[in-house]
Amino acid sequence: MQRPATGSQRFSAAAGASIHRGIVDFGHRIGALGLVNWDFPPHFTPMTTVTKTSVQISAALFDMDGLMLDTERIACRAWHDAAAGLGLEIDPEVILGMVGMHSSKVEAWLKSQLGDDAPVNLLRDATHERYLQLTEAPIPHKAGLIELLEWLKTAGLPIGVATSTRRSIAEHHLKAAGIWPYFAFAVCGDEIDHPKPAPDIYLKAAGLHGVAPQACVVFEDSNFGVRAGYSAGCQVIMVPDLRQPSEETLALGITVLPSLVEARQLVANWLE
Repeated sequence: MQRPATGSQRFSAAAGASIHRGIVDFGHRIGALGLVNWDFPPHFTPMTTVTKTSVQISAALFDMDGLMLDTERIACRAWHDAAAGLGLEIDPEVILGMVGMHSSKVEAWLKSQLGDDAPVNLLRDATHERYLQLTEAPIPHKAGLIELLEWLKTAGLPIGVATSTRRSIAEHHLKAAGIWPYFAFAVCGDEIDHPKPAPDIYLKAAGLHGVAPQACVVFEDSNFGVRAGYSAGCQVIMVPDLRQPSEETLALGITVLPSLVEARQLVANWLE
């Protein structure tokens, strides 16, 4: 999802708590629509136990938003608040359609959903400002993240980031979250000509690791990201956040897990 540049202003703890409550409330509203990861299609159940299999892994690659950091709900809240401030009604499905989407595709998406006459540029600018406010509060880690990063570090696997977010935002978030030192590098959305779901970002990241894509395990939360990692030839583990795995994603036969806790167990089994 589009990420505006972050500012330097800091909010009080009380303001941060108020923002957090608002994000949680908005999360409950979109959850009621059945669009979040705890409502998988009836015929599909995410894997909850892992088994031994033959996979050779030499390096790890992580998406950022929604996978490591709980930023997607913040971005959804920013779009919602910005639209309300402009007197626009925007369906949560339109907002969720941008999860994992590169910023270069956002304008066309919004026009296709809201109409060519919609004030898309004003909406994006207002969302930018609201996102700046919301991301001044601490951004929570996703469950199991630190344990997985520590385990990979102990196992001697180099770790990189492959995110659609522009570098200035990605570095800010990763440093503010205290996890920047875990990563050998980050490849960001403003450094790639063809964004996810194209494989370019993962091909570049594997090259920076100095290994074949097939030797990389990719952790992703979005359908766009899964398709990018799969197309690059990487071993992909999906931990969905706000969006369910699509039928197209499920058809790829990739592993889908409830959290990074189970992801660590799976990779550990691979490396035994």
